[in-house]
Amino acid sequence: MNRQKSFENEMPTLYLVPTPIGNLNEMNPRAIEILNKVDVIACEDTRTSGSLLKHFDIRNRLIAYHNFNEESSANGILELLRDGKNIALISDAGYPLINDPGQKIVTLATSEGFNVVPVSGPSAFLNALVASGLVAQPFIFIGFLPQSHSDRVKKLKEYENYPMTMIFYEAPHRIEKCLKDCMEVFGDRKMTLARELTKMHEEFLRGTISEILDVVDELRGEMVIVMDGNHEDKTKAIDMNTIIEMVNASVENGMSTKDAVKDAAKKTGISKNRIYDAVNSNRN
Repeated sequence: MNRQKSFENEMPTLYLVPTPIGNLNEMNPRAIEILNKVDVIACEDTRTSGSLLKHFDIRNRLIAYHNFNEESSANGILELLRDGKNIALISDAGYPLINDPGQKIVTLATSEGFNVVPVSGPSAFLNALVASGLVAQPFIFIGFLPQSHSDRVKKLKEYENYPMTMIFYEAPHRIEKCLKDCMEVFGDRKMTLARELTKMHEEFLRGTISEILDVVDELRGEMVIVMDGNHEDKTKAIDMNTIIEMVNASVENGMSTKDAVKDAAKKTGISKNRIYDAVNSNRN
């Protein structure tokens, strides 16, 4: 698991900085501060961004990062981060990664443990999404899930087979129960938990559901869950017989059926409900 405490480490940082879609007066003060202090600003079009920076008297070095050079530019930015440089990524207008370049470098930067920090402010779910390290598009914003276990599981099952990245809000006192329900329905998927966004204790926990459950009892603050979609290859049939045999073998070795199913779900990524159904059908 990658655990990023944005303002409590000295790692080089990739800032994701949104720019106005029209009125330049909508540029927020923190974005201007970040663009002034980074070592390099990566942008789609140096001429368009040059005009923006000139308007705010920002004189930092500009490099191009766009759809046509994303592969090579991402590697170049990664080298700059490895050299200890702080980088800001901006779009011509709007938010990086939302219909704009940025996915490649965010994926690389998070995989190597560099800070990836969103600089928006008004939108918790967009901040969490673009810095999550998961695929930013397509996505579905779901918001708060039902509070009761049964209603929450029922709602999660509606999204079990969705292939797009999903975003949930959750209160800190319910986060553990919520993630356990996600584990039950989705299996042990990749996810990012973002908390205290834009505040002093901002943190991104990137890993699997089970990895984050291991530390979730120590977490506080407002929570955003960014959950990977279902990427199961529908052209390949899952060999449920093998999974049933795995469960039966664990039971024969003294494990309860409940724990055996839980263990199989964790090892295979198949949801507990699906394994339960297969095991019960096999025994009937």
